[in-house]
Amino acid sequence: MGLDVVLYRMVRPPVGASRRPSYVPVEVVDDSDDVLLRLLTRVRGGGRTPLLDRFDPTGELVVGASEAPRLLAELRSLSEMAGSPAEAARLRALVALIRRCLRGHDVQIRFEGD
Repeated sequence: MGLDVVLYRMVRPPVGASRRPSYVPVEVVDDSDDVLLRLLTRVRGGGRTPLLDRFDPTGELVVGASEAPRLLAELRSLSEMAGSPAEAARLRALVALIRRCLRGHDVQIRFEGD
């Protein structure tokens, strides 16, 4: 199943074009081994990660750049609950992705379930 986390950058259409902006993937934290999915499922609903609690294992959770600081704080809290080196490593990769989001403009992070 998995829960990939993808950093997207907005691409604006040329001035005067009638198209809406589109998003292109920039970086992916792959979760094909379900490490992140299992961790988030295990801690879901505990009250420490209200933003992450909204993830959908079969859908998509979009987190805009304005919510990235909150997401970063929740990941720090989540790191205390990591029960394996694999979970800790996946969380470090997510923190790096979110920090990149904080430095960017017109970006968003999507938690994409299968």
